[in-house]
Amino acid sequence: MPRLVFAVIFSGLLLTPAHADACMDKATAQADMNECAAKAFHAADNELNASFRQLQRRLSDDADTGKRLVSAQRAWVAFRDAECAFSSSGVTGGTAYPMIYAMCLEGLTRKRVGDFKSYLTCGDKEGDLSCPIQGSH
Repeated sequence: MPRLVFAVIFSGLLLTPAHADACMDKATAQADMNECAAKAFHAADNELNASFRQLQRRLSDDADTGKRLVSAQRAWVAFRDAECAFSSSGVTGGTAYPMIYAMCLEGLTRKRVGDFKSYLTCGDKEGDLSCPIQGSH
């Protein structure tokens, strides 16, 4: 895949970590690019899991809302996986499929991390009734 086409695809999926960019700069074969994309997704997934655990801790005194968080996250993971299977279906069976699929997973996961971070801070704003986490902790 030419680097220009790859750069356009990659930048459109919000891949921002410097380590992923450095990995891609060194990638010379599709297998290398697939591996870089997988590493970027795993880094985002680790960040997501850490944010999720932090939210669970903040909700430890509110079992009902904690259950809703778990339910929402399970549904979101199913959505993410189905969305990425759909959005990468144009290259199914091709050598670029693992990269395109992982890039989609990574992009959506980073967006979810952003959601979690905003949940963790919205409770500190007095009067924000749309926040599932109320009050400072």
